[in-house]
Amino acid sequence: MVTIELDGRKLRVPEGTTILEAAQSANIPIPHLCYLKDINEIAACRMCMVEVEGTERLQPACNTWVTEGMVIRSNTPKVRQARRTNLRLILSQHNSNCTVCIRSGNCELQKLSHDLNIHYQPYPIQLERSPIRLDTPVVREASKCIKCMRCVQVCDKIQEMHVWDQIGTGSRATVSVSHSRYLKDTDCTFCGQCVTHCPTGALTVRDDTGRVLEALADPEITTVVQVAPAVRVAWAESWGLGAKYATAGRIVSALKHMGFDYVFDTNFTADLTIMEEGSEFVQRFTHRGKYRWPMFTSCCPGWVSFLKSQYPSYADCLSTAKSPQQMFGAVAKSYFAEKMGIDPHKMFVVSIMPCSAKKAESERPEMNDACGDPDVDVVLTTREMDRLFRSDCLVPQELEETPFDSPLGSSTGAAVIFGASGGVMDAALRSAYYLVTGENPDPDAFAEVRQGQPWREAKFDIPGAGTVRVAVVSGLANTRRLMEAIDSGDADYDFVEVMACPGGCAGGGGQPIREGREMAAYRGNLLWKIDAKAPVRFSHENPEILSLYREYFRTPLSERSHHLLHTEHKV
Repeated sequence: MVTIELDGRKLRVPEGTTILEAAQSANIPIPHLCYLKDINEIAACRMCMVEVEGTERLQPACNTWVTEGMVIRSNTPKVRQARRTNLRLILSQHNSNCTVCIRSGNCELQKLSHDLNIHYQPYPIQLERSPIRLDTPVVREASKCIKCMRCVQVCDKIQEMHVWDQIGTGSRATVSVSHSRYLKDTDCTFCGQCVTHCPTGALTVRDDTGRVLEALADPEITTVVQVAPAVRVAWAESWGLGAKYATAGRIVSALKHMGFDYVFDTNFTADLTIMEEGSEFVQRFTHRGKYRWPMFTSCCPGWVSFLKSQYPSYADCLSTAKSPQQMFGAVAKSYFAEKMGIDPHKMFVVSIMPCSAKKAESERPEMNDACGDPDVDVVLTTREMDRLFRSDCLVPQELEETPFDSPLGSSTGAAVIFGASGGVMDAALRSAYYLVTGENPDPDAFAEVRQGQPWREAKFDIPGAGTVRVAVVSGLANTRRLMEAIDSGDADYDFVEVMACPGGCAGGGGQPIREGREMAAYRGNLLWKIDAKAPVRFSHENPEILSLYREYFRTPLSERSHHLLHTEHKV
């Protein structure tokens, strides 16, 4: 421990602590823009400058380590003037048309400008201009980039995809797609982690709300919307609602008020996914010699894109089961359309997802099995749904709760945990055990896969089948290490769950942005709690799933289910 003085207060902090960390531990605010702990500590923005006694120049608090007896002042006239000057210089290269920016009201640059009382700009405005391309789910507006390097560091260190980089030198230095490519020509998985860690509106997820509003306004179109499990534990954050009001029932009510004809729960097809993927795993596991191992889950489109671009030789190890999103679209435009007498060509299916990669998944040409049209027409993120609610002047806490529509709205506890890392594996093992033994396991028998390190392993015995070696991993950098271990023979598994975003869908690229807070673990825990309280915790006990098989698919892995619910993973 070392003793320092910060703004007249004596503090004892561990050796190796930065001035910024020491200030945060004492609730002394020091402004910053570029800083992300352990990821981006490069003092690029120069907003955290402080005075250190005995040092002539101001020092950046984010990467200056404390020493015994150090005396620091964080709010002197010299410091305040330097911060205001540095911020004005940043603003001189920033498109400050905040009224039409998606991040307005949730922008660190905007907040800092208010906090530092910046109300005029003495420097000439020189904006970087480049075309805004809407051909990918992730969109970059060069004129809003402040060169903080967060996107570069997150993509390099957390996801190891190296999509973003600094290009140019001197006054022409900027951040853009590495090697001066178009984003669509890279191996970007569109996970959106760069978006959720950008402090401004320079990186956003493409806004598709306009297409949804057009469909809602067309009386000839039947609008159907599905809501993913991870959405329900995050959507109300931007409204500041507590657990009493932050319910799935109020999401349903709000969507109904907007004009959607049917509001369904993606959890229904999460249960359906377990029936198909669990059956597929049992078939492979009981006929081991016919298949290559391990079998990978295929619910996360970011992970599927990663595997196909980075480790294409393993594409045949992916489960052929579609994701719950795509299964829902296929079922809606086939079984449900037939049941309700609706022309599937006049049905518009919308997904509300915690994920930006789901937009790319829905646009894949092979995802049109139901009627030839895309099975899912538009994907909106949680943030887009919230913006639609606000634009429609809805006040969610004033709405009564409404249940999801039937017959694609019932679900189990096994389905809701799809949004947390380890949830797909846990749910699949519950039903795989039943499919082999004819008996239900303890629903918490596989809790070992739920929490712990981002890459975790476990072994479980299924009577009559043997020992199943499983792994769960989230975050693409961790996934790369797992794949290298499998490829080198250092790791050997039967079943592997991968999610591209750290912590799983709960921390997806389409979730509400909480500056300085990683929310995946908190949201994931909420999903596990919902599962623990669910009256039914096994996908194979969902009565509407059983009815769907009796009426339409007959059995998992049937010819019809293969046509509608499975796909080929072409590289």
